[in-house]
Amino acid sequence: MSDLTGKTVAIIATDFFEEAELVQPRDALREAGATVRVHSTGTDPIQAVEGDTTPTQKVDVDGTLDDLDVGSVDAVVVPGGTVNADRIRTEPRAQEIVREAMERRLPLAVICHGPWLLVSGGLARGRRLTSYASLADDVRNAGGTWVDEEVVVDGNLITSRDPGDLPAFVKALEDALT
Repeated sequence: MSDLTGKTVAIIATDFFEEAELVQPRDALREAGATVRVHSTGTDPIQAVEGDTTPTQKVDVDGTLDDLDVGSVDAVVVPGGTVNADRIRTEPRAQEIVREAMERRLPLAVICHGPWLLVSGGLARGRRLTSYASLADDVRNAGGTWVDEEVVVDGNLITSRDPGDLPAFVKALEDALT
């Protein structure tokens, strides 16, 4: 495990995010010493789901998307969950956050349905990435190269397909932060 003391990571999500895709990276990064903050569209706890349909726990939010100063973090994480991803992709501030992370060359780790935000934010063009398989056409139509691999690192962009890829996803993020 890496020593990430002094690193700050922002996770952006809305209700109905895939639980493992937020909780596992959050907990692993905190265990490694990073400060991890969850940002959403509001300040109320957000609802996790398992398998897109089964509600599980609620996760506390540390601030809103508007509160997030991308210049003050070392990485941004976008979990999936079909409903979460479909909602967050339409949030102008979420699109600004991922665009700014890319401009600053911060590690931007996006998993499962999360790459919809990259598509809507205009960030897929010319990139090699993966996602949940059903997004392959969306990525290709947006000018990206979609591949079926557990983790893809293209510069500062880190993508994975689904919760089964979380160990590789978290390791790639930790490596990018060290």
